[in-house]
Amino acid sequence: MVKLPTFYSALLLAVSCLTNVEAIDKVTRSGRYLYTSSGRFYIKGIAYQEQGAVVPGADNSFLEPSTFIDPLSDSDGCSRDLPFLQKLGVNTVRVYSVNSSLNHDSCMSALSGAGIYTIIDLALPLNGSIDRDSPSWSTNLLDQYLETINVFSKYDNVLAYNVGNEAIIANTTDVAPYLKAAARDVKAYLNSISSSALVGYAAIDGDSTFRVPVANFLSCDPSNSNSSSTSIDLYGLNNYEWCGDSSFEAAYAGVEGDYAGYNVAAYFSEFGCITSPPRLWTEVASLFSSQMSDVWSGGVAFSYFPATSAQGQFGMVNISSDGTTVTTGDDFTRLQAQYGNVTSPPNTPSQGSSSVTYPSCPGQNSSFAASTTLPPTPNEAACNCIESTFSCAFKPPTSNYSAIVGTLIDTACGLLGQAGSTCNDIGGNGTTGVYGRLSGCDPTIKLSFTMNEWYQLNGMQFEDCSFSGNGSVNPLGASGTAAAIAAETSCIASPSATFTPSLPSGISTASSSSGSSGSSDSGSNGAAPLLGEHQVLLGMLSVAFIGVASGIWTLL
Repeated sequence: MVKLPTFYSALLLAVSCLTNVEAIDKVTRSGRYLYTSSGRFYIKGIAYQEQGAVVPGADNSFLEPSTFIDPLSDSDGCSRDLPFLQKLGVNTVRVYSVNSSLNHDSCMSALSGAGIYTIIDLALPLNGSIDRDSPSWSTNLLDQYLETINVFSKYDNVLAYNVGNEAIIANTTDVAPYLKAAARDVKAYLNSISSSALVGYAAIDGDSTFRVPVANFLSCDPSNSNSSSTSIDLYGLNNYEWCGDSSFEAAYAGVEGDYAGYNVAAYFSEFGCITSPPRLWTEVASLFSSQMSDVWSGGVAFSYFPATSAQGQFGMVNISSDGTTVTTGDDFTRLQAQYGNVTSPPNTPSQGSSSVTYPSCPGQNSSFAASTTLPPTPNEAACNCIESTFSCAFKPPTSNYSAIVGTLIDTACGLLGQAGSTCNDIGGNGTTGVYGRLSGCDPTIKLSFTMNEWYQLNGMQFEDCSFSGNGSVNPLGASGTAAAIAAETSCIASPSATFTPSLPSGISTASSSSGSSGSSDSGSNGAAPLLGEHQVLLGMLSVAFIGVASGIWTLL
């Protein structure tokens, strides 16, 4: 058990921040491998996020949290944990949800100074992700993803952004086109701001009959022109097959063969089986050896903080109730030893020695139902335009309305169905590749559309816009079915259009940087140092701080 004095912890973080001037090497992707200036790069990582509130239930079989705690905004927590992350020898942390409205400077700079990259998932719990049961790729999600990227674009140690985590399971492969559309639009935005951060996805393990086609789909080219525009750069597999003191042949030979010809970089986005304790972490030796380096570029051990799952309890440390003390467990000690043995993983092939290809997409079959026709880029201007034409719109009496939107959509669509109409304009189908004109709009606009359809269908009677007091008549809206259809056509002239998205209005661009990593068919972009203009002054200050810190440490 180690308890760092508060002053020393703050001082350590300050020194890490001040000395972070071009301190971290760029990571680039060339074909199916990652590289730095020193050669092959392997992710030697750990999942780093305290678990939010978990509400068990029939609709939450995965025990997914409904809230989250942003670890990268907690400067005290970062200063407390950084010595332990360094002790583990990790070079990457994976964070599952972040709050773009908070400040992350201290933690991100400290991690960079320690040579630690970040893999940041863009999704948020509940309504902030592509739902495997009712998928959509809509303006609210796109805006959320871009706002997060905008906030983190100034840091030099963002290795990748994940557009999803385990959203596709065996019976929901029709979700794949939505994830691929998200990767396409995020990638286009990153290119537009000259960011070289990678675009990734973390997949659930499972039967190879759906798992492998999903992986191939996410990295394929629907246009058959060897284009990377819709492909992910980094494929993660949450793999827990190595339990206890297993072996490569028993645990990993199959998965190694499954991805033998994969075309983009791949890693284990989670590993560390708990069903046959103790966790010995002997899989690390195989994962970073020539047995697996032809396919895999390392992995992320799960999890630094305690985490409850359907399988049991994870976690390598415990944090005291006052948040100051870290107590490490046996899992931590054993992983530290195994990571410490990873000193010279294979450094082949050399960068640029292999060709880059984006093959045609896998076809549909009984195990894989994804269409190669992807949802369009969500168009906020078009959605706002059509919203202004509604004669009846969603105007709730309370600002806390997120919980009722889905129920009201179901109610309105049920009424329309009974009247012989449909809600096809707001829906989509990842199997047929057919997406409604408003499928990319915010859920509240979709709700307004359904309410307006019912209102128009019933002769614009005032009571038919009530919906239990959540609807309001707009006297300036389009009057009559013909006028409504004309307005919709005018606002959404190209419902299947794809384009480079931009930040939502009112959001300012963050200070310049291009990320720490690059997906390149030819080269990569560099990152601007966070504090580069003051490197001489900061260097002098850091020397002074280090001197003081050394004195304090001597006295402890």
